[in-house]
Amino acid sequence: MVVPRLITGTLVESFLICKRQCWLMSHQITPDQDHPYLELGRFIDMESYNEEKKKVNLENMIIDLIKTENNTLLIGEIKKTSKAQESAKLQLLFYLYNLKYNYGIEAKGILLFPKEKKRIKVDLTEEEEKKIEKIIYEISEIIYKNLPPAPEKINYCIHCAYRELCWS
Repeated sequence: MVVPRLITGTLVESFLICKRQCWLMSHQITPDQDHPYLELGRFIDMESYNEEKKKVNLENMIIDLIKTENNTLLIGEIKKTSKAQESAKLQLLFYLYNLKYNYGIEAKGILLFPKEKKRIKVDLTEEEEKKIEKIIYEISEIIYKNLPPAPEKINYCIHCAYRELCWS
């Protein structure tokens, strides 16, 4: 399956947390850029893993870290916390899937949580590919709607940079 350019890794991550956030991002509605959690995330991203090559931009992907390890291409996703580990994993799987099917590049993945000193290896299996294809389809259904989904109170709302937009 060719991945539509409108679908990004960030949309995959946000889709799994909040469908409304996914729609808002896809329509270029930006969150509060001065939100402390966004600033903290940018700081951790800038200050972590400086010895590694970082920030590779390919159309709909911004890969945080890329290196070769044991003759294998390894791509990494850096997150401030493992609280949303499953959505971070699926974001990384989306990158691996996109690299494989849109660029012909086979790679392995690693999730990095520098504050927790935690590293999790991620491999793209056939089962994971099916999950990613389903997510791509579901995201497409959401982002092409004229209006965003109604806000739903979830645990992530407390620290969300879109909170004022949804709940004012």
